[in-house]
Amino acid sequence: MSGSQTQNAALTTALAFHYQVLIGLDKCFSLEDGQSVWFEKDGDVSLISPHALESIQAEVKDYSAALTDHHENLWKTLKNWLAPDFNHAQYGVLVLHTTQAFGANTRLKNWNSLYTEQRLEVLKEIFAERTEDQLNAEKPSDVIKLQKTVMAADEVLLKNMLGKVTLFTQADNAQELEKQILSRPVGIPRNNLRSYLHGLIGFVYAQATQQSWSIKHQEFTEKCEELTALLCKKEFTFPIFSGYEASELEVELHQDRPFVQKITEIEHHEMVPDAVGNWLELQNSLLEQLDEYPLYKDKTITYQNQLVKKYKLAYSSAQLEAKDSIKSSKLLYNRTIGEQPLSMGNGTPPLEYKNGLIHDAMDDEERELKWRVEP
Repeated sequence: MSGSQTQNAALTTALAFHYQVLIGLDKCFSLEDGQSVWFEKDGDVSLISPHALESIQAEVKDYSAALTDHHENLWKTLKNWLAPDFNHAQYGVLVLHTTQAFGANTRLKNWNSLYTEQRLEVLKEIFAERTEDQLNAEKPSDVIKLQKTVMAADEVLLKNMLGKVTLFTQADNAQELEKQILSRPVGIPRNNLRSYLHGLIGFVYAQATQQSWSIKHQEFTEKCEELTALLCKKEFTFPIFSGYEASELEVELHQDRPFVQKITEIEHHEMVPDAVGNWLELQNSLLEQLDEYPLYKDKTITYQNQLVKKYKLAYSSAQLEAKDSIKSSKLLYNRTIGEQPLSMGNGTPPLEYKNGLIHDAMDDEERELKWRVEP
């Protein structure tokens, strides 16, 4: 496989995974007390309820080709639901959730209105189209392998499963799902909706562990409330600062910036990743353009000037007390970075915001600031 093919395959996998996350996120809005959404391997999303009949398991598929009688999507999904390690008894509904439209001549179009016996007959009719040569070929196609497995299943088990199956075709694609999710919050300015979506997606990804990946109703509700409080209409919206620590690559990319060089100059190397992280978060916040962004930018400039004025006084005091240049410089750095932020209006901004502004000021050579204290 060529490099471009490998990249395309990786991108397709990543997009399909993201689509699964969006499906699960959208289902989170339907959760009730005691329910949870589970993300499973192979693109499965489950809504688990204390009552089995209210539980739903969905196979999430993103295909462009039409859903025809012999398309692998249907047959692979049925095979998965018949697997010994899948207990469909715990679900009242099994949903094939696909972006496909029905093919023009498919027998599957009326699936959801058919009784169990009729559904089984549809599958038998489709399977009967296979010739003996196709079924007994030395190397049958993947679809034929799937069909043979499904039709060879115990008929009682097969009928029990088929009675639960719903085909949800022409499902919304990723862009439409995002629009649907963004239509749900109330009281959040339009410019903040993208940050709301990113906050929820980040929350969903953060719940994944090596053992399981689930979203509980209570946890999801709390996160929605937190993001709504953060991003609702105010004088201006303050961006999220999470205390990001820069990676080794990011540190390397920015190692020649003046603010990094000034930390290196006082041999405070272990502080560089946090410093670069704070600086990056600040720069990103100025690119977000959230609700009333111009006001945020103006207040940020004013706030930075206050910090610089305060720092100059602290630097002057450090000079008066200095005996050991490196030690005094490190102490000045620690006190400045560890100091609680000045208030801004009726609130206090995040520590990372304050520190990002200090590093940004250090990066401005015209300000002639430095950490190194000369006795």
